[in-house]
Amino acid sequence: MPLKRIITIILILIVAASLIAAFTIMPGGPGRKSALPQKQIGVITLEGVIMSGSSGFLSAAGTDDILRQLHDAAEDPDIAALVIRINSPGGTVAASQELYQEALRVKESGKKLVVSMGDVAASGGYMVSCAADKIVANPGTTTGSIGVIMEFQNIEGLYDKLGLKENVIKSAPHKDIGSPTRPMTEDERAILQDMINEMYGQFVDIVAKGRHMDVEEVKKLADGRVYTGTQAKKLGLVDEIGNYYDAIKIAADLAGIKGKPVIKEYGKKSTLEALLSGVKSIVNTFLDPAFGIRLPADPGTTLPTWRDFSHHSYFLDYLPDKVAQSYLYP
Repeated sequence: MPLKRIITIILILIVAASLIAAFTIMPGGPGRKSALPQKQIGVITLEGVIMSGSSGFLSAAGTDDILRQLHDAAEDPDIAALVIRINSPGGTVAASQELYQEALRVKESGKKLVVSMGDVAASGGYMVSCAADKIVANPGTTTGSIGVIMEFQNIEGLYDKLGLKENVIKSAPHKDIGSPTRPMTEDERAILQDMINEMYGQFVDIVAKGRHMDVEEVKKLADGRVYTGTQAKKLGLVDEIGNYYDAIKIAADLAGIKGKPVIKEYGKKSTLEALLSGVKSIVNTFLDPAFGIRLPADPGTTLPTWRDFSHHSYFLDYLPDKVAQSYLYP
């Protein structure tokens, strides 16, 4: 399909979504308050690749929004328990650690914390889960993937075929570590391996603390492999097999809430956001690798260069979520 036609379709969908939202979004009256009972269960959804920044249109799960929601839930006196619904393959190490730490603060505020796993809650998604009092997974949930990976592409051969040569001026020997236009040295590999080993140790410690397991016991399970929800329960990586509503019930029981609990959803999408989310799904279909199209997450950014694409984490900024998920697992 011609690129011009695809762009036209995308623009039409965005304009249509905006027009529909303009007629459907009705603000509430001034001073309107709801007579809700004090004890409520908060729900936060973590979906997509975890990375620092905001969750914008066509982007992954930015930590800024989730951190704010976790903080608000911890400060909300009406919330007795929080359920984090996770559907994420992981993300960057630091971003996953940020969410884990903030989730711990929810527990420190005296609230019960339950994680409900969706299709996948692996790697960084599992790291965040380890902050919970209880982890609930579906039988077929993909979880685990306890480990860290760092990848670099080498396009030196491509440069040779194109007759290109890169001139590098650097202040120190390792300033261009991971350069895609030359082989990696043994010293550089050792430096990066030390980083990986340290981050791996941090991950293992988080799992050991959250699951009340011995570090050596965790290491036997932390070889990077994924597990089904059923396997994870047998291994002690999750607590219960169940769906979202089972997680809500468990949270209510932990918080001592009797009867049907009142649910408060944080970050719930407005009509416009819901429509744009639908447009995003359609756009991601058009942005399938088969079309050979790459669209920046931020419309104001420039298109990537070969050097940009050679760096592993850069893919998250330019590939649609469903493609990026297969590239980065912290």
